[in-house]
Amino acid sequence: MPPTDSKAAADWAVTRLSRLPASDVKRRGWRGIMRTLTVEGAVLVTNHNQPEAVILPADTYTDLLERAKQADARVESDLAQLRRQFDERLSALRKPDADKRLRSIVQGPARLRGKVKAGKSF
Repeated sequence: MPPTDSKAAADWAVTRLSRLPASDVKRRGWRGIMRTLTVEGAVLVTNHNQPEAVILPADTYTDLLERAKQADARVESDLAQLRRQFDERLSALRKPDADKRLRSIVQGPARLRGKVKAGKSF
């Protein structure tokens, strides 16, 4: 089962690829590597048994780039929504009587009666 941490999950995924020592790349030649790609889908090239590079088909690479672009767009969309929510809540401080309301809250006695004087409910 893959790990949940994104870096560990990526490392785990890489180690599960078919391995090809760097010395075999020259020996097999490009055609041999392409045959391996056809069968395996992706190949991990190692140097002294350490991961060095991943060779994958161009369409897989393009798909990965598209997924990364979509993920970035989702993050930007989420950030824009958070900015709008923050600006909406901050707009209360721009009202003409904001200073008086804030002063009365700070100077007045704290009568919480089991409730918190913060957040959306205040």
